[in-house]
Amino acid sequence: MRIVDIRETAIPLKSNIANSSFDFSEMTTSVVAVITDVMRSGKPVCGFAFNSTGRYACGAQMRARFIPRILAADPGSLLDARGDNLDPEKILAVMMKREKAGGHSERSIAIGTIEVAVWDAVAKIADKPLHVLLAERFGGGQVPDKMFCYVGGGWYWPGQTIRDLQDEMRRHLAAGYTLVKMKVGGLPLEDDLHRLEAVLEVVGSGDRLAVDANCKFDRAEALRYAHALAPFKLRWFEEPCDPLDFALFAELASVYDAPLATGENLYSTQDVENLVTFGGFRPSKDVIQIDPPQAYGIVQYARTLAVLERRGWPRSALFPHGGNQMSLAIAAGFGLGGAESYPGVFGIFGGFADDAVVADGAIALSGRPGIGFEGQAALYRIMRDLAGL
Repeated sequence: MRIVDIRETAIPLKSNIANSSFDFSEMTTSVVAVITDVMRSGKPVCGFAFNSTGRYACGAQMRARFIPRILAADPGSLLDARGDNLDPEKILAVMMKREKAGGHSERSIAIGTIEVAVWDAVAKIADKPLHVLLAERFGGGQVPDKMFCYVGGGWYWPGQTIRDLQDEMRRHLAAGYTLVKMKVGGLPLEDDLHRLEAVLEVVGSGDRLAVDANCKFDRAEALRYAHALAPFKLRWFEEPCDPLDFALFAELASVYDAPLATGENLYSTQDVENLVTFGGFRPSKDVIQIDPPQAYGIVQYARTLAVLERRGWPRSALFPHGGNQMSLAIAAGFGLGGAESYPGVFGIFGGFADDAVVADGAIALSGRPGIGFEGQAALYRIMRDLAGL
């Protein structure tokens, strides 16, 4: 058993949405195929992944360092103890050879995307859905049949009106979601509050609405927003400032009683440990949103989770960023608080399987082996072509 090839291609997101800080008109993502020599139904078993959303394609690092290291390794050294499947932890170690400490974001996304694709292959070889495999290994064997999921929406669209924003939220509720998120920081505070109040008219209460500033604010503006948002008792206030400004997070936590959230722009276990050590984050209240394919992958996510649990953080406080099949499988497998959804936003890269059903805020989990990209026809077409299937 061996990996015979690893391929990458860059695909544009083709999105005209914007958050508080930038638009997605130039955004790309890397799609990866890990091709093995294991045959099923006359075709090789292949693992797939992409580097989530919000970061550009990273194929150069993959081709220059990480793919060659894996393909040059002794195939037997990449197998698990029984020798009947790949070992993602060993493959991660090979990719990290000769990598200097620190500088995580330069490599964590490229490594994490390949690593998640390896897990897709591992689950397919085991003939299990990835969330089942992860539940067996990291979730105490508790295999769920559904997962709580919220909508990452409320973007700034060209020409958007308040009625458009309200209609979007009505569609999300009608689709079965019970928690929605909207952007703030792209307009003056007074206008953002008008948008927020309009959304609250639709969703009904603050605990059914989160807001996301996408790291937009300096200290003065972050505090101004925190004071203005406090009366609404929102589900959480996400990324009010630079993700590494732990001092400002701690200051905000001291004056903002409702939950804060961050983590999608933290790429290492040490970054997350620094957040909970110095950022004032409260285990009983706040939310951590690490995106595993962007943060070295699933093996490292398990290590980060172990650090958090030792510090008293419940798994229910973790909501992976991403809004895709990968984050859904990871959230379900590890027994986390929930997953994110991006319906109708990032084209073929947003959302879940074409036959996915949401009811009462939860999405039914697929029985397809692996991550389940095969249930997303348009996305799987790209992956299948990349692998030559």
